[in-house]
Amino acid sequence: MYIRGGGFDQTLLLIDGMKMDDIQTGHHTLNLLLPIQLIERIEIIKGSASRIFGQNAFNGAINIVTKSLPKFDKKQFEMLVSNPTFGSFKQFGFLINSRLSLKEKFNAQLTFSRSKSDGYRYNTDYSNDFFFFKSEIKTQKNPIIISSGFTEKKFGANGFYASPSATDQYEETQASFLGISTLLGSEKFLIRPKLYWRRGQDEYIYIRNNPSVYRNLHKTNKIYLDFSFSKLFDSSRLNFGIDLSNSSISSNNLGDHNRFTTSLYADYTFKTNDNKLSFSPGLSISNFSDMSTHFFPGIDVGFDFNEKINLYANYGKTYRIPTYTDLYYSDRNTIGNPDLNPEHAITNEIGIKYSNENIDFTSSFFTRKSSNIIDYVKQSEQEKWEATNIRNLDTNGFDLNFLYKISPHNSLRLGYTYLFDKSYVSEVNYSRYAINSLRHQLNTRLALKYSNKITHTLINRFGERSNKVSHIVYDSNLKYQLSENSYFFINVNNIFNEEYYETNLVPMPGRNFLIGVISYFE
Repeated sequence: MYIRGGGFDQTLLLIDGMKMDDIQTGHHTLNLLLPIQLIERIEIIKGSASRIFGQNAFNGAINIVTKSLPKFDKKQFEMLVSNPTFGSFKQFGFLINSRLSLKEKFNAQLTFSRSKSDGYRYNTDYSNDFFFFKSEIKTQKNPIIISSGFTEKKFGANGFYASPSATDQYEETQASFLGISTLLGSEKFLIRPKLYWRRGQDEYIYIRNNPSVYRNLHKTNKIYLDFSFSKLFDSSRLNFGIDLSNSSISSNNLGDHNRFTTSLYADYTFKTNDNKLSFSPGLSISNFSDMSTHFFPGIDVGFDFNEKINLYANYGKTYRIPTYTDLYYSDRNTIGNPDLNPEHAITNEIGIKYSNENIDFTSSFFTRKSSNIIDYVKQSEQEKWEATNIRNLDTNGFDLNFLYKISPHNSLRLGYTYLFDKSYVSEVNYSRYAINSLRHQLNTRLALKYSNKITHTLINRFGERSNKVSHIVYDSNLKYQLSENSYFFINVNNIFNEEYYETNLVPMPGRNFLIGVISYFE
């Protein structure tokens, strides 16, 4: 997962506003990805988001908002066994969804899903289990919301880490969270307290059938207490808050470490008298008990020409603190660096939005000047790779998103991003870091409705990396509506069997298919 060319450590993931960052490594960011049936919407902030969300929102943030629980006027319990799926590489999956209502006093939903496969090549099999629980407890004013999730993944990691020749790697991960939140205050002054906990566990085995050769086990815990406040005025709004967190890791490789973080943030939004021009200056201050204090200001400006056209611009400073892997990891070829400094960047963006009944269009130009980028370097071939703050990296880019509503049920969506990276390195003979992001990325999606029951989506994905290697992948998704709350689907991915690679030269799957039934509660 990345935004505008950043790495997996530089994008922050949230679930209902709760941060899901992993202090061991950003590799585990998506371990708590929710089934689509639970998701109401996905909010994406591109560019600097540190003044809003704090550390690690270096290139942006993604907030997954779960669906609200339905309210019933009677006691009720329902269970739905659904989503049987079958596909290439012996893919198989299902989902069990249940919900309970005790009139207006208590509502809850519990979901379990499982997916597994033999893998698309040697030692890429996987088995994933996921649990999700959400409840609302009725109070005199606003409900108390309790949510939690747990996932366990077991998978062969052929070439995922180390080098492509390491074909027998294996990994098991666990991730879980538990959170409680509510809404307090009055119409003009709102308080949103959140208390939540995230846990991670990662077991890595270099040779799957012989763990004694090399094995790592990491366990992480992080507890957050977040108070956010909103004061509403006639033509402005003040948001401010405090975020406290305590994190710890216990690892046979990285050691045992603790960190306490205090963050203060504020953002003030106001408009001119004609409501055309808006300003939103803000700042964030964070102190890390084992590192230092950082101050990050930013500002957003918007101008409405009319109801259809909006111009916007923003400026911000952002940062990412090193993960514990960056700081302390050690093996026969690599060594961490406990003296690493956080990565810093200054970002600027200017853009335009246009919208009418049939067209939605957004386009922007952005720059990011990064310093202290963490790289793994060495001076001779005999030395180990060592994590070092060595690079400055300037990134310029352009992106656009276009939606054309051909008719009420047919549409064409297009998204394009162009990136140009310029790196500055001195006094280094060997560098592991290679700028090989997607310089050109074009995604198109054509949605067609053939009848009241049949819909078809055609997807095209084009990418060209900085080294000029490119790929074009075509996917197809055909749906047949079985009822108001269920449909049968056939997905065919990589229709023309394109050969292409992801990070670390990992080959992606060739042509494959998946069929199944998706069902929702009413």
